[in-house]
Amino acid sequence: MKPQNFLRIIDEGLRVLANIGGPAPTDDVRRFLLCIALQESGPELSARYQNSPSSTPGAAKGFFQFEAGGGCRGVLTNQATETLAKQLCEECAVLAEQSAVWRALEGHDLLAVGFARLLVYSDVSPLPQNEQEGWAYYMRTWRPGRPDPDRWTANWAQADATLREST
Repeated sequence: MKPQNFLRIIDEGLRVLANIGGPAPTDDVRRFLLCIALQESGPELSARYQNSPSSTPGAAKGFFQFEAGGGCRGVLTNQATETLAKQLCEECAVLAEQSAVWRALEGHDLLAVGFARLLVYSDVSPLPQNEQEGWAYYMRTWRPGRPDPDRWTANWAQADATLREST
């Protein structure tokens, strides 16, 4: 999928979350979420599950590659996000339980965007303004198993360019 098209999905997911009382969309969060999706799902934004394409999927689901016991559990139980996460699940017709959310993330893009935004929201630091801040924020919130800082530079540049083209 082209980053421009995925940015529209991000925008819709952020709108849904804001409509239920979540944080307002900003360009900083749009850029950061697009960069994370590029980092986690590849420059083609094609990996809806870990190890995609493969007949043996890994433990992570959705374009943001959430694991059941990691991001799913974290967003559902964090004091700052649990109420919004449950409201988002209700809005998306998904049971607000760790395993149900995890299974749904592979194909429910609005839920995936909402959970990614809530994971970012759970961190009290200001949203990143540049590539270096973004990398530190990503490492702290996503805690990737195999971090790849070399790809981050290109992904940040792509996300930034896509955001500039969209305005």
